[in-house]
Amino acid sequence: MTASPIDPPGGDSDSGAGDAPADATRRYVLAGVVVGLGLVTGAILLEVLGTILFALTVAYVLMPVHGWLVRRGLTEWTAALAATLVGFIGVVAVFSPIVATLYFRIDEIIAVVDDLPRELPITVLDVTYTVEAGAVQALAIDYLRGAAVSLASALPVLAIKLALFVILLFALLLKGDAAGRAAVAPVPRGYRDIVYALATRARETLYAIYVLQLASSVATFAVGYPFFLVLGYDMAFTLALIGAIMQFVPIVGPSVLIAPIAIYHVTAGDPVAAALVGVLGLVIVGWLPDVAVRPRLARRSAGLPGSLYFIGFTGGLFTLGAIGVVVGPLIVAVFVEAVDLLAAEVNGKVTFTELAESGAGDPPSDADESSPATQAEESGFADD
Repeated sequence: MTASPIDPPGGDSDSGAGDAPADATRRYVLAGVVVGLGLVTGAILLEVLGTILFALTVAYVLMPVHGWLVRRGLTEWTAALAATLVGFIGVVAVFSPIVATLYFRIDEIIAVVDDLPRELPITVLDVTYTVEAGAVQALAIDYLRGAAVSLASALPVLAIKLALFVILLFALLLKGDAAGRAAVAPVPRGYRDIVYALATRARETLYAIYVLQLASSVATFAVGYPFFLVLGYDMAFTLALIGAIMQFVPIVGPSVLIAPIAIYHVTAGDPVAAALVGVLGLVIVGWLPDVAVRPRLARRSAGLPGSLYFIGFTGGLFTLGAIGVVVGPLIVAVFVEAVDLLAAEVNGKVTFTELAESGAGDPPSDADESSPATQAEESGFADD
């Protein structure tokens, strides 16, 4: 039999069964090429890698919005454009107040820091100790001025990165499904349930960061601005904005803002104002937004413990910079999910206490536990 020009290299089509290992090898080689080229691309685009990661995470959160718009009758292109517009408006709404405050009101912030007492007297058992705060004030003022100068000089670069973010976000929303299928294709079918579990945890974590935390921050600003305005603070908008930003800091939250204000009133000899700000501030600004917002939006959140979220937040921030606020908790959440999958694979449904009490030896396996292949067929990644 003479091979036609359209026959695949390697012989007759009857040998398809024997080509299965070769197809698998070809798939893994292509995956290796993609990974290698991805590393080279990442090294070349290192200066905008944070923008790319940010666009990836935002696109992952907006994928359901794109799908919802398509189901409502919009074309893929129009739905991607509308979802991109939603992401663009959200990013501008979050970052523009921060940029405007640092650019236009930096002198007022520096004046407030400069007016703080240079010495803080603390009395314990009729003994007064004086804490020198002048050096800290000078350091804070130098940092604020340096941040303002850096921001002003970086505005053209930020504008270019914003344009890159919008273009990349649109491309990911338009071709995200194809990219996801390509990423999952090299994974053997028996292991795709693991990919599905990790992807689900990543989506839930990003939802918790972008939607849940952002909604809590907006609520914090909404209640913080009138709160500080009623109490007579000249910089009510700036204080409310700082409180909204602090909402992203796990565990401590806006209390980082309320506590120094209360301490300032104590050192200024106004304990009534300190008690008012300390008690009402912690309740209205620190506690109320969480109680009002989180229960309504927590259904799709990752349920990551606050301690682990704090570890990911601080570690990512110190290691990667601003983008680490998102990437740090995301990596920690995916790592925890991988550990849970490993524990379930090895120990089944046996608890840690039962495992410790059973002594040496393997724990009993669950008879009704489905095989990895069966789990893969039930997951959403069963198809190429």
